[in-house]
Amino acid sequence: MSPGSEHAARGGIDLGGTKIQTIVVDADNKILGQSRRPTPTEGGPEDVAKEIEAALREATAQAGLETRELAGVGVGSPGDADEATGVVSDARNLPGWIGPFPLGEQLSGQFGVPVRVGNDVQVAVQGEFELGAAKEFDTILGVWWGTGVGGGLILDGKPWLGRGAAAEIGHVVVKMGGARCTCGRKGCMEAYAGRMAMEIRARKEVQNGAKTDLFRIMEERGRDRLTSGVWERALRHGDDLATRLMDRAVKALGAGVASCVNVIDPEAVIIGGGLGVRMGERYVRRIAARMHPHLFMDDRPPEIRLAGLGDLGGAIGAALLVDARVPTPAT
Repeated sequence: MSPGSEHAARGGIDLGGTKIQTIVVDADNKILGQSRRPTPTEGGPEDVAKEIEAALREATAQAGLETRELAGVGVGSPGDADEATGVVSDARNLPGWIGPFPLGEQLSGQFGVPVRVGNDVQVAVQGEFELGAAKEFDTILGVWWGTGVGGGLILDGKPWLGRGAAAEIGHVVVKMGGARCTCGRKGCMEAYAGRMAMEIRARKEVQNGAKTDLFRIMEERGRDRLTSGVWERALRHGDDLATRLMDRAVKALGAGVASCVNVIDPEAVIIGGGLGVRMGERYVRRIAARMHPHLFMDDRPPEIRLAGLGDLGGAIGAALLVDARVPTPAT
């Protein structure tokens, strides 16, 4: 298969706080191969890049290809992802990743094809806009509820990046002087609703004598973090601490997302991310109900929908960064 051909396959990589999801798709976005690996918890950007390389090579092998046969690779990364340079910085949900790291250049050298890098939530929202739950709308707000709480914006059919940090909705303040966020500030929505912040709170409450099955479930499942699946199982079993922290998260999401809606007035809000997809439609309805008291135009709220591309949405959106029919300049 020629990389410049109309039917060339593309790679898509969703780099998250707990997992690295890779896919290979054809020109019609049909998945030809996929692989998932845990995100390293130690080391730094170089270690993360090595795991990304291993995961994509597994996906391309499943598709019967080598990485150099791809038209290109798109990466959705947390932090400040510079689309023009492929440099990622301040990815605080990843190990040791504070300063800038040339992720696009590094991966391009490893794969032998051009690599384009974008913000993880923005590319996932673009995927929903082009292929998923938001196809019928022109203006949408994406809310990606996972390790943190990220956002993405499509305004009048076009992605809005601002000066590079647009839609950081996780850092909308929902309580003045409130809980300490992992960003170092106080009262952010992410300090109440981000999976990492929820785990920090759970550990603190256990130290203070609270009872929970969260960490027993985590160990039984061979995890070293409270993943979305661990939270979902604990909630299903009626765990008191998990229920209380999840209620707290939904309340914060309702207030924070409604505040953003009051500024942007989008046609739709799409809820995605690891926790969002795992919690499903029931929690989308709960968030919508918590939003309603805070909406200025409460007589015509936006459509609230669950992301339609599911757990692979971030990787599918990342693959859309590469146009299989147009040669992409090397990073």
